[in-house]
Amino acid sequence: MIGPSGAVRVMVATKPVDFRKGMEGLATLVRESMRADPFSGAVYVFRAKRADRIKLVFWDGTGLCLFTKRLEDGIFRWPKVEDGVMRLSAAQLSALLEGLDWRLVHEMRETPAPTQAG
Repeated sequence: MIGPSGAVRVMVATKPVDFRKGMEGLATLVRESMRADPFSGAVYVFRAKRADRIKLVFWDGTGLCLFTKRLEDGIFRWPKVEDGVMRLSAAQLSALLEGLDWRLVHEMRETPAPTQAG
C-alpha cells in the first residue's frame, strides 16, 4: 500500500478518463491535460466513469508506478466532475483510497503551547 508523507503533492484529474489506459497513457494525460511532469514525484489520481475505480500514477525514484483499485462495495467519493485538476493532502488521499469521504479530513492546526503560571 502506498503511504505518502505529508510532503507529497497529490493532483486529482476531476474528469473521468478511459480506464483502458496504462501508465504510459496516463503519463501522457499528466503532461498534456494536467500540464505537469509525471516524473516529478507527485501522485496523479484518475477516476473512471463508474465511481468504484481509481488509478494512481507516480514516479518512485526508480520507475513509473501504476496503482489500481476497484471497490467491491460502494463508491469512491469524487469531487464534482468538471475540467480541471484539484489538489489533495496525503491524508485526504488515504481517506479516498479507503472509500471514505476525503472532504471530512482537514489539516491539523497548530495550537499554542500552554503557558506555565509562575
